[in-house]
Amino acid sequence: MEILELIRRNLTQLWRRSRWFRSLSLVTAFTLGALLIVLPVRSQPVVLTFLMNAPEVPPFRPIIREFEQKNPGIRINMVEGPNASNLIEDLNTSSFLLGGSPYDLINMDVTWVPKFAAAGWLKDLTGLISQEELSQFLPGDINGSRYQDKLYRLPWRTDAAVLYYRTDLLDRAGLKPPETFADLMQTSKTLQDKKAVQWGYVWQGRQYEGISAMFVEVLQGNGGFWVDPQTKQVGLDQLKAIAALKFLQSTIQQNVSPGGVVNYMEDDARRLFQSGNTAFMRNWPYAWKLLNADDSPVKGKVGIQTMIHAPGLSSASCLGGWGWGIASTSQHPQEAWKAVQFFTSLETQKKLILGTGYLPSRRALYDDRDLLAKYDFFPLVLKALETPALRPPIAQYAQASDILQRYLSAALSGRINAEDAMQSAAKETRTLLGA
Repeated sequence: MEILELIRRNLTQLWRRSRWFRSLSLVTAFTLGALLIVLPVRSQPVVLTFLMNAPEVPPFRPIIREFEQKNPGIRINMVEGPNASNLIEDLNTSSFLLGGSPYDLINMDVTWVPKFAAAGWLKDLTGLISQEELSQFLPGDINGSRYQDKLYRLPWRTDAAVLYYRTDLLDRAGLKPPETFADLMQTSKTLQDKKAVQWGYVWQGRQYEGISAMFVEVLQGNGGFWVDPQTKQVGLDQLKAIAALKFLQSTIQQNVSPGGVVNYMEDDARRLFQSGNTAFMRNWPYAWKLLNADDSPVKGKVGIQTMIHAPGLSSASCLGGWGWGIASTSQHPQEAWKAVQFFTSLETQKKLILGTGYLPSRRALYDDRDLLAKYDFFPLVLKALETPALRPPIAQYAQASDILQRYLSAALSGRINAEDAMQSAAKETRTLLGA
């Protein structure tokens, strides 16, 4: 105690006599105080938040754990959303319209990119990734991630519709898988006449985004187009577009497709095809795993090929899929970019695909032995992905799709003829784009 008292007296005297000692003491005290305040704050990890479709939450949890282990200064807050992409889009849209999104990362469907980019809600990623790295992704996915020549999204999984067919029925009848619209109609009728199946072809005809995705394949496969994103020219009322709609009508009118197809979504078509009562189906690759489940009546009896088209033209498969963008309002863009790179990496995609059956957005994974051992249809799907049909990348896409959906539904339900439907759809779309 005497020693402490002696030290105190000496420091007190030094404080009184030395201006230098007083200045040094104040600086030291200020620095220590600042460190006591700043260090606890800086030791807190950065938190990145995003909204995720409900079915993708479970397979993504281990990916998040791995990312956090490799990046101890970053934490991920994954908010589980509804099981409907349009509702996820609405929630993200609302968050931006309210003045500042709470999300740092945006998990986007390919059709959202133009709308979100045009609104200024996304960070431009163009300068963050080299052309060499971009070339490792499928070209269609990268094209679908651009708006006005700038990159706003990096794809982590892709999708392309394919034509499913019953291999056993075709082999038994000595028939080949159809390549053209006429082939499909004739083969379907042949199998129906033989009483091999009740229905020839099932697809998505309900008034929702699925009917637009389905129609863009028939439209492009017939040489038509919806909207030219560069010129804003609308092609829905041209003869090739009208003929595309008439083909779909003919499948119902000639009993190749059931009348109820006008209310079918993806899983409605899948269940009917899986029951064994249908020869052909337009659907996404997700159905493959279900069709070949142990309890499936068509297990081992299903083949896949690219979509049908008009003679002399090429197949077109609607491009789907999801990718990561960074919210322009994010306070942590550098950390968000680290997450985007990790989530879209080759290693992460492979882990997700092995467990889910999603399609990778990186070209090299279609030659991966482990994936091919589990998903031997990947080479066939890759062929479809090489000729994608892009829904028009315009900022008003959601409204344009709604217009098309309404008139397609009216025509397929018999409430309006094909010519009037497409002319009205074209007129409303031109008004939309002009406005």
